[in-house]
Amino acid sequence: MIGRLNGVILELRPPQVLLDVSGVGYEVDVPISDCAKFETLDNKVTLYTHLVVREDAHSLFGFLTVESRDSFRSLIKVSGVGPKIALALLSTLSLNELHLALQNGDVASLSRTPGIGKKLAERMLLELKGKFIFETGFNVQNKANREVQLPGITADVRNALSSLGYSDKEINLVMKQLPETLTDLSSGIREALKLLNKF
Repeated sequence: MIGRLNGVILELRPPQVLLDVSGVGYEVDVPISDCAKFETLDNKVTLYTHLVVREDAHSLFGFLTVESRDSFRSLIKVSGVGPKIALALLSTLSLNELHLALQNGDVASLSRTPGIGKKLAERMLLELKGKFIFETGFNVQNKANREVQLPGITADVRNALSSLGYSDKEINLVMKQLPETLTDLSSGIREALKLLNKF
């Protein structure tokens, strides 16, 4: 099992990052909320990882905190919640929000994530209440404070939202409200997720 990776971000294509670890490039799926915390490319970052092995693929999932990784592991134990839905859930809600939703039986908050209907949300409440760890922080080290102009930022934001399962209609509404002067992908993702949470 690969439990942790420490390397440099070579490519950022939410929800996936390409992480260079001593010359080896790892493709890691990361919650979009975590991607939004990567200030620039060439950042050195530590990701706590979980490897999902299936007959047709080996998928590596990475998180900025141990709590996020452990929460992901708890989520995928729920019947009907696969890695993609768990990643989407951790992308749309912070761990604090998720913890409160589970604690308070808040089906509506859980159901905001694409792919989670009322029945699945209720099953999550039943199986996870009292077992969830909430966020304590994140571990990103900025190598430089410079801004990087990323090409096609709006296209990348659109792709990131689509990978979470949002409909074209929802994405189009959000894209119209994003400022035209976006200078980096991280701020674009943060703004898009804020707007989506208002719907």
